[in-house]
Amino acid sequence: MKRAYQMILPVALALVSACSILPKADPSNVYRLPAAQAPAPAHGSAGTWSLRLAKPQASEFLDSPRIAVVPQGDLISSYAQSRWSDPAPVLLRNRLLDGFQRDGRVAFLSTDDTNLQADFELGGQLQAFQSEYRGAAVEVVIRLDARLVRGSDQRIVAAKRFEVRQPVSDTQVPAVVAGFGLAGDQLNKQVVDWVVQQGNTAPKR
Repeated sequence: MKRAYQMILPVALALVSACSILPKADPSNVYRLPAAQAPAPAHGSAGTWSLRLAKPQASEFLDSPRIAVVPQGDLISSYAQSRWSDPAPVLLRNRLLDGFQRDGRVAFLSTDDTNLQADFELGGQLQAFQSEYRGAAVEVVIRLDARLVRGSDQRIVAAKRFEVRQPVSDTQVPAVVAGFGLAGDQLNKQVVDWVVQQGNTAPKR
C-alpha cells in the first residue's frame, strides 16, 4: 500500500504542476456596433414590395468576431483582447436592417434567419470591414459588393460596389469602434437609397 502511494504521489504532483502552467484565457472587451444616428425622414410612401436581407459572404478572417486591422501593406491582424458581439457579416446585416426600418420606404422586411419569401433579397460580398493605417493616421474601411436578387427566379437585377472610408481621430479601440459606427451610417444611407430606387423600378416577376 505504501509503495502504491509512493507511485501515485509523483503523478499527482506532476498533474498539479501541469495545470499551473496552462495559459489562462485573456479577458476580452466585447463591443457592439454603435447605434445608428437618426436619419432625416425619408420622402415618399412605403413601397408594396418586400425585401429580405442576407448576411453578406466574407473571408474566413472577416467572418468572425475579430475586430480587424490592417497595420501595413497586406498584413491583416486584429485588436488584442477586443472583439465584436457578432461576426462582421451579422453586424452589417443587422445595421442595414435597422437602416431600412428607420428609413420607412420598404414596409416589408425580413432576414435570412427566417424562411419568409420576399420580392427581393439583398446580399453580396463583404470585402472589407476593418481599420487601416495610413502612416500615423487611421481610417475605418467598409467595402461591400452588393447584389439585389429577385426572389421569384433568383436573377440578379442590380449590383453595385459601396466603399466608405471614415477617418479615426485616435488609435485606441473605443475610438476605432466609434469610427465603425460613423462608417455604418454612411453605408446605410447609400445602400438604402440604392435599393429603394432599384426595388421601385425593377420587375417583381
